[in-house]
Amino acid sequence: MTDRVSRAVAAAVAVARAHGLPVEDPVLLNDGANAVVHLRPAPVVARVATTTPLLRPAITRSLGREVALATALTAAGAAVVPPSDLLPPGPHEHDGLTLSFWRYVAFLPERPTAAEAGTALGDLHAVLAGLPPLWDGSALDTPLDDLTVFAERGTALGADPALVQRTAELAARLRPLLTGPVMTLHGDTHPGNLLRTAGGLVWADLEDTSRGPRGWDLACLRTTVRLDGRAAIDALPEPMSEEELAPFVWLRRLHVGAWWAVHATRDPADRPEAVQRLTAGVEEVSAGLAGRPPGRG
Repeated sequence: MTDRVSRAVAAAVAVARAHGLPVEDPVLLNDGANAVVHLRPAPVVARVATTTPLLRPAITRSLGREVALATALTAAGAAVVPPSDLLPPGPHEHDGLTLSFWRYVAFLPERPTAAEAGTALGDLHAVLAGLPPLWDGSALDTPLDDLTVFAERGTALGADPALVQRTAELAARLRPLLTGPVMTLHGDTHPGNLLRTAGGLVWADLEDTSRGPRGWDLACLRTTVRLDGRAAIDALPEPMSEEELAPFVWLRRLHVGAWWAVHATRDPADRPEAVQRLTAGVEEVSAGLAGRPPGRG
């Protein structure tokens, strides 16, 4: 276990015990941008922001939105992983780390099909569309703010300076094309965040939530390599065409490229993949914008 992960586990245990939760055998479930820790034997999972603040220095905003949205969705009966009800879900801060607490849910290994993923997103959007705004903020501020920080920090994260500059230029050109009615979004609807349980599929990881056009959530699902993204979109009650989705897909390509740079700071062996992802994203968006008729939003 790395020092980064050990520190995250220690922070989760310390905060949980300070709130009276018995923790005897914490186990790391996942080491990604956040460390995910099951605080056994308690049915509680901690999500500790480890490398996430590299692109989200105001990490409390993201975790606070996530808890607020999951609380509202749970109350509305949506299929999401609920915040913990055994201690305040947070966000909490300890030893310079920010973390939140969630109800432990046992997941099954079978991944969703394209049809299931599209149906599940349609069901989630039906509930999201009925929620009042839970925070102030501009449309799609989460991915767009991430890319703003990437423009400032991307080179320090190991990305090529020319690609970082080009990413910023392309993001600026995309902004006026990201149009549509604004609603609360999940924000990261790839199938890895749609988990199968004994009771059915549930959505997890709402940390990327923002308010904005539904096209962003659809683009996150459309661009997945885990299943047929187009088939998943076609399973929605109101699918969008490839042309309608294009600006959101392009933003997704840039956003993913930026986060791969963060990932490579954690796993240096994946630096070549990070370079390839950002390069391919910049090339795809450049070509797409070059071929887009003027005035088409």
